Amino acid sequence: MIKDDKGRELHDKVTRGEKLSEEENQQLENWYAQQDKMEAEGHQDAIQESLFPGLQSQIEAALAQLVKLTGRIQKVAAENERLRNENAALLQRLSQRVN
Repeated sequence: MIKDDKGRELHDKVTRGEKLSEEENQQLENWYAQQDKMEAEGHQDAIQESLFPGLQSQIEAALAQLVKLTGRIQKVAAENERLRNENAALLQRLSQRVN
């Protein structure tokens, strides 16, 4: 039985196009067979956790960053609008002085 960490490592290597040794290929095939067996036995949650450890927390962290960034963008957009209005008012005052 191959450990999940080793199986994930080999899977990662092969999906990145790296060559595996014969022994590593056999280990990966064994790991795939283990995953298939777990799935067939209805252990889908265990498979997901072994394939994607911490994925949910990574997604939540990314979403939190997106929320912060969106807030900053909205503040910058509001400041830009305020500056545009101020510039328009200053241009109007200047044109009245010139005339």
